[in-house]
Amino acid sequence: MLHNRESGALQYAMRDRLLALGFTDIEVIDEDLGRSAAGSVQRAGFERMVAEVCLGKVGAVCAREVSRFARNSRDWQQLIEMCRVVDTVLVDQETIYAPRHGNDRLLLGLKGSLNEYELDLLRQRSLSAHCAKARRGELVVAVPVGFVKAGDRYEKDPDRRVQAAVALVFDKIEELGSARQALLWFHEQNLELPVKQTNGATTWRRPNYATLHRMVENPVYGGAYAYGRMAAGTGYGAKGAGARIRRKARAEWLALKPGAHEGYVSWERFEAIRTMVSNNVPTSRHHGAPKHGDALLAGLIRCRRCGRKLTLRYSGMQHHIPRYSCTRGWMDSGEPRCIAFGGLRVDDAIEEALLSIVGPGAVAASVAAAEEAAERRDQVHEALDRDLEAARYAADRAFRQYDAADPANRLVAGELEARWNRALARAAEVESKIVAHEAASPTPTIDPSALALLGADLKAVWSAPTTDARLKKRIVRTLIQEVVADIDDEASEIVIVVHWTGGVHSEIRLPKRRRGQRNSTSADIIAAVRELALIAGDDLIAGLLNRNDLKTGHGNRWTRERVTSLRSQHHIPVFKAAEDGVEPWLNLSDAARQLQVAPKTLRLAAEVGEIEARRPLPDGPWIFARAALATDRAKSVVERARRNARHPAGPDRGQQSFFPSMT
Repeated sequence: MLHNRESGALQYAMRDRLLALGFTDIEVIDEDLGRSAAGSVQRAGFERMVAEVCLGKVGAVCAREVSRFARNSRDWQQLIEMCRVVDTVLVDQETIYAPRHGNDRLLLGLKGSLNEYELDLLRQRSLSAHCAKARRGELVVAVPVGFVKAGDRYEKDPDRRVQAAVALVFDKIEELGSARQALLWFHEQNLELPVKQTNGATTWRRPNYATLHRMVENPVYGGAYAYGRMAAGTGYGAKGAGARIRRKARAEWLALKPGAHEGYVSWERFEAIRTMVSNNVPTSRHHGAPKHGDALLAGLIRCRRCGRKLTLRYSGMQHHIPRYSCTRGWMDSGEPRCIAFGGLRVDDAIEEALLSIVGPGAVAASVAAAEEAAERRDQVHEALDRDLEAARYAADRAFRQYDAADPANRLVAGELEARWNRALARAAEVESKIVAHEAASPTPTIDPSALALLGADLKAVWSAPTTDARLKKRIVRTLIQEVVADIDDEASEIVIVVHWTGGVHSEIRLPKRRRGQRNSTSADIIAAVRELALIAGDDLIAGLLNRNDLKTGHGNRWTRERVTSLRSQHHIPVFKAAEDGVEPWLNLSDAARQLQVAPKTLRLAAEVGEIEARRPLPDGPWIFARAALATDRAKSVVERARRNARHPAGPDRGQQSFFPSMT
């Protein structure tokens, strides 16, 4: 419009042509100059012309080309119809058309259709060239933050602060396993991220979730060229019809070319991070992000009968007892409930199977973790150092601008001084952040030998209260793809089929516990109490159990009352001394006195199995049956002990003391 003015001159020359033909009252309408006649924009000049025609004030409507009136059938047919009603003619550079004549109206209709088709053809030609350039990977329209446009390709932003910030986003999302957790980490550390403004400038601000999610979903950061990811269409809402932008599936994209330029992460790593973030959406196909709950199989376990995911809820006094149930069909469609069972026993079985697989590589993993911890950089400190460098540069630049200004011009000098003060305040704020970060996070000292010991005892690390539940769930989801559960009603068992990531499937059958069985005393303690009751009372049994660090089903210490209650519940008789003094069961001292040997001799014989004996607790008494002391094996042990002169079995009553009695 500014340089190619010949077309406009030809249009204005139509006035001279009309004067030569005898027209006297001529009005030129050029309000719509530069506006499309395709009907996509409002044209005030065309609407005024149609209004004048409707009022009967116009005898002829003239244009060098009839396509100047309208490029769409709606406006064109409206103009022809109005001219037919009021008997107004249409004039172009070649012909005068009378819309009241059928032949002229037919010709005008054909010309309008041709004009509309010509515009559509030009549009299709332009779009074809546009798409062809996009398929070659040479059409760069919008550049995301972290990149600049270099001809027909992307290049990294030369600002190293921007580069480090974008790389830190992908590192944290991969480390924490969730875009939201990475966002919370940036907020906790009070770090800012770069944002591209509409004018192309890069600014820094507090990040939001959309900023991180756009980076994860944009293939440009993985070094790939992509075009056609969005589609525009008409949508209807509360405010009526309007343009709607929707995200298209990857198969519908116009172009996707990995390796087109240098990315911030490799294409394989970008796809792994994008898939991980997509799987965090809790749908029927995805597991959802790991949460803070203790249940290991949340989002992983599925019902074998209906195929739906099991719903998780927590019960108990402290709301820490998980329970899996298939209630989605009942809630959505009123279908009968499928299965339900407690989650503690199932989680314990999955944990045991998982640790048996991970255990052999735990020591090597601990060594690798020690090396990584030694080489790990303080990412927060480095980011704050880059912020400080940028703040000091901004302060120095503001000072140079203030120093170059005329001091007498206070209108300029005052504003530059205020900018300098703001830049200095920003630099001081970043310095205070660095000091606070150094004071809050001292350099940790990690002992490699301690890590090796923890790797050897992986069970203790896994069960430690300080171990994050989300970290354990991420380990589970790394090794297990899905778990399918069912209940065998005949056998009263929970059937668990584990689909491992490598393609192996394993089945685990667990007895379905009764209500309250989880907090019951273990069978080993009950068996120990049953044997200790042969030689000891309830007070002594409670002391022995506490000495071996054994707890009740609720985690309490043992008392005489609790031992008595346990015996009564399991029908264990109380210890009573024999009336005739002949006890059927003896402890180590009484048994040694019965055989007239030293207690150590009898204990060594019991340890190697020469004499039948029981020891229900590792740090507890030995129990001997009186009948076992009268066997031939017991007599041979006694004879061998008495023949050993260097190690007598016991004191000889006929032997005199070397030291006389002083009493």
